[in-house]
Amino acid sequence: RENFICLCNPHLEKMKEDILYHFALGTGTHDFPSLFGDVKFVCVGGSPSRMKSFIAYIAEELGLGTPGSDYPNICAGTDRYAMYKVGPVLSVSHGMGIPSISIMLHELIKLLHHAKCSNITIIRIGTSGGIGLEPGSVVITRQSVDATFKPQFEQVILGKTVIRSTDLDEQLAKELMQCSKEINQFNTVVGNTMCTLDFYEGQGRLDGAICLYNEEEKLRYLKEAYDAGVRNIEMESSVFAAMCNLSGVKAAVVCVTLLNRLEGDQISSSHDVLVEYQQRPQKLVGYFIKKRLAKV
Repeated sequence: RENFICLCNPHLEKMKEDILYHFALGTGTHDFPSLFGDVKFVCVGGSPSRMKSFIAYIAEELGLGTPGSDYPNICAGTDRYAMYKVGPVLSVSHGMGIPSISIMLHELIKLLHHAKCSNITIIRIGTSGGIGLEPGSVVITRQSVDATFKPQFEQVILGKTVIRSTDLDEQLAKELMQCSKEINQFNTVVGNTMCTLDFYEGQGRLDGAICLYNEEEKLRYLKEAYDAGVRNIEMESSVFAAMCNLSGVKAAVVCVTLLNRLEGDQISSSHDVLVEYQQRPQKLVGYFIKKRLAKV
């Protein structure tokens, strides 16, 4: 059964051309079905360089490229986001924080619709701060929760507060967890992910330029988060889950933890260790894609 992208916007039907400004792409200048019609998997992450390294990795894993091949940035006409493609896999950067990823997702969802893509799976791969986990652990998100531990994304639209669900696809999370068990290379858990509006005060850090609470209050809050099922903290998952839900797209969030926030605030691991940690979500999602394509 073909499941196509659902666009929750009747105004788009009246437009002669749709310009995806932040991608430097448009329906009047690009043949979306030809360029993207075969896409089945979309992986998104904060850093352009990380998403370029991911497309090189997945190309090699799928046997679709030669080692050392260069993959052009499809969005080279802008410096907002980067996009790479190999076979049925699209790799897109989304920047940092809810506003940045939401802008990217609006245009990505429209791109997939205009390309007549079907049966799409979108996975955010990234880094996070862990709660009660050893650094390097991978968290597959069950629900994205806000800073008060509610599974919702709250946005003001036309002066009114709109609340949207942040549940993620349960079966997809189970499938990813099974993949991690099969590769058996690092600790992986399924848990809630807290999505915050900033990196410092919003996450209870003590090392920002401004901090008007003490360590005891910080630890009390993080332990409350842990008791609510939260296992990691990042800044994009809530709007990601909400927008994918509204668009009828199966989605997952897979993030590695760079530190245990119950033990400190600053990331102190060496560069080489951090690079290896950041490759773990790529390895898990790469194996998942290979398995889906019957290449395992």
